[in-house]
Amino acid sequence: MVDKIAYLARLKLGEEEKNILEEQFAKILAFVDQLKEVDTKDVEPYGIDLEGTPMRDDVPVKGLTQEEALMNGPQVEQGFFVVPRIVEV
Repeated sequence: MVDKIAYLARLKLGEEEKNILEEQFAKILAFVDQLKEVDTKDVEPYGIDLEGTPMRDDVPVKGLTQEEALMNGPQVEQGFFVVPRIVEV
């Protein structure tokens, strides 16, 4: 399970990290099993009343121009923000 999750998250994990995560996942799943056994028949369900929640009108508002937005960036190049690379290629 840890290998699949690491693959999906694009993580490179060492064996020690995998072992630690495997133990943590086992504890989490055991806790979830405990929660399944809790008697909740006399507990009223809790939820958010979307019908009674007032919603604001979806009205477009004037935002920043590209120039105004780029003035807030520390580094700009050819009309775009420049950010450090965070993904290995």
